[in-house]
Amino acid sequence: MRKKLICQAIILAGILAACGTNNKSTKVDESKVSVESSVASSDGREATDMKVVKKNVTSSKEETGTQESTTEATTAPVTTAAETSTEAKKESEKQETSKPEQETSKKSEEATKAKEAGEIGFDPNWEYASFSKIHSGSAVLYKPSEKGNGITIAVNAGHGTKGGSSQKTLCHPDGSAKVTSGTTKAGATTAVAVSEGMTFEDGTPESTVTYEMAKVLKAELLSRGYNVLMIRDGSDVQLDNIARTVIANNNAAAHIALHWDSTTSNKGAFYMGVPEVDSYRSMEPVASNWKKHEALGKSLINGLSANGTKIFSKGRMEMDLTQTSYSTIPSIDIELGDKKSDHGKDTLKNLSKGIADGIDSYFGR
Repeated sequence: MRKKLICQAIILAGILAACGTNNKSTKVDESKVSVESSVASSDGREATDMKVVKKNVTSSKEETGTQESTTEATTAPVTTAAETSTEAKKESEKQETSKPEQETSKKSEEATKAKEAGEIGFDPNWEYASFSKIHSGSAVLYKPSEKGNGITIAVNAGHGTKGGSSQKTLCHPDGSAKVTSGTTKAGATTAVAVSEGMTFEDGTPESTVTYEMAKVLKAELLSRGYNVLMIRDGSDVQLDNIARTVIANNNAAAHIALHWDSTTSNKGAFYMGVPEVDSYRSMEPVASNWKKHEALGKSLINGLSANGTKIFSKGRMEMDLTQTSYSTIPSIDIELGDKKSDHGKDTLKNLSKGIADGIDSYFGR
């Protein structure tokens, strides 16, 4: 009997031990289910289910709780630090990426402001301004980076006004007729506001070459300390010949218009001189300024000749131009060759030196 009781006690103890183990396993599994539910749950229903599970789960042993607590305490700070480090890195990369963009934007804005600050528009209150038909565009003033000489030269790239040939303006401010032929015949009282210009034998438009010449001349003059007023600072400017002249009159010490002639003999350079006609030379503003025009023209031809440029005849051809008919400052239309002339970079650079030398001479520099 005693042995039987001992055996039963051993069997009962084994059963109880087995039940205890199963309960512990269940508790751990349920605990895991509860935790997973907590992580995955987002709506009220799942959160409620999670609470029910917790109520039916018997508390784990202290060592299990301690282990989980320790794990949470250890893991949480590490995860937070990593996340913080990643966030900081992303923010740093974002700032580094945006920095060049901000600097580029700033430089672009400053460049735009600088250009706008140098723009000179047409003032309808200026003398002879009322005779202009096309004047919505602007000239651009450039100054040397180092201390300049204070003299501003208006560089006028001939042609380059879209629609310019469809408008006409008075040849002379007093309404009198032209005294010489040219693009417009003698006897006419009106002329095209801006002609389209000719085309070189290689197919290049004159307006393209005059603008390239203007840019090269601008660089040369700036290097010598002059301010440069670019009458046309692009492929097109909405300023007719009168508007260009009036802007130059009020913002420069001299006005030089760049052109190539329409002939095909490669005859060389020359300037358009004031016609030796009393009625023309006695008309204002020509009467007060024609001698200055002539002096500037001769200085330019001398400068070009000294630099090896071919000169046509005596370097002068009489022409009744809108430009000189409205100019109140020394003003010259310089023809640097014709359709057959070379207009490569080296040639333009050499021409710019000759013109600049002529300007230096005229201003006694």
